[in-house]
Amino acid sequence: MNAVPMDDSQDFPADCSEDFTTGSRAGRHESSRDASSEGVPQGLPQGLPHGLPQVERLHLLQRRLAEFAAARGWGPYHTPKNLAVALSVEASELVEIFQWLTPEQSAAVMEKPETAHKVADEVADVLAYLLQFCEVLGVDVLDALAAKIERNELRFPVTGTSTTDRHSSE
Repeated sequence: MNAVPMDDSQDFPADCSEDFTTGSRAGRHESSRDASSEGVPQGLPQGLPHGLPQVERLHLLQRRLAEFAAARGWGPYHTPKNLAVALSVEASELVEIFQWLTPEQSAAVMEKPETAHKVADEVADVLAYLLQFCEVLGVDVLDALAAKIERNELRFPVTGTSTTDRHSSE
C-alpha cells in the first residue's frame, strides 16, 4: 500500500497503515509471530477487564494507543490535522457499510456476524483516532462530552411535547 500524503512536508510511513482493531497491516503478510501480542506495551493488558470502571478502561486504552504509536515512531505523523483526516476516513468507512441499506436493514446490521464484525471494527477505528486526536490536543474526551451534553440540554429544553421541527444541527 502506498503512503498517502497527509500534508505538504511529510508522508505517513508505510507502517502507519496498521488497522488498530485487528493489528493487521494493509497489503502485508503477517509474520509468524502472534499478531495479538505484537506491539502491546509492557504492563498493559491485551484485553481490559470489564470489571474496571469505564473511565479507567477508556484512559488505559488511550494510553495504550499512545504507546503503540510511540513504539513505532509515529509521533511526528500524529499531528492534529493528520489525525482529524484519519478520523474522517474511518468515519466514512463506517458510513459505507450503511450506504445503500434501507432503514430496516440498517437497524438489523448487528444481527449478521459478518456485518456486525465490520461495524465493530470501524467503530473501534473511529474511537482509536478520536482518542489519539484528543491525546495530542490535550482534550479530555469525557469532560468535552459532558460539557456538550449540558449545553444541548440548555439549548433544547424538554417542553413536554415532542418537536420534530428542530434538530441539534440548527
